Amino acid sequence: MKSLLILLLLFPLIGFPQITSDQKDNALKIHYLIGEYSKARETQDTVLLKKILTEDIDQLVSSGEWRTGISEAIQGMQSSTQSNPGTRTLEVEKIKFLSDEIALVDCRYIIKSPDGTTRNMWSSFTVVFHKKEWKISAIRNMNPTTSN
Repeated sequence: MKSLLILLLLFPLIGFPQITSDQKDNALKIHYLIGEYSKARETQDTVLLKKILTEDIDQLVSSGEWRTGISEAIQGMQSSTQSNPGTRTLEVEKIKFLSDEIALVDCRYIIKSPDGTTRNMWSSFTVVFHKKEWKISAIRNMNPTTSN
């Protein structure tokens, strides 16, 4: 009887997984995409940025500045990287699939400055499956007022 009860409680977990095998594959691709974005920012690789961003990307940065369109976004990213030196790290915390072609990606965004100070922020990415590959369509950077 006890075994039957355990089986009945576990069945929903086995029979109805929260993420499909396609989503697992896409999650790996999205992790890679965020890694490529981080690398492109660090190396100022505009060719890579143009490959992984949508033409109509929009970005809201922690200062409150809006960047609309790929040209403005890339220009702002380059300017920001140059004026705020340091090592940038994006750690994917959660991926939420809204559909087979749209996902929200929440990341810890950490900037370690050359002087040793660390900025702990958040970034959310809207990614879309566009022409057989995942691309970044929107970025929202947040600077929490309390530590987390």
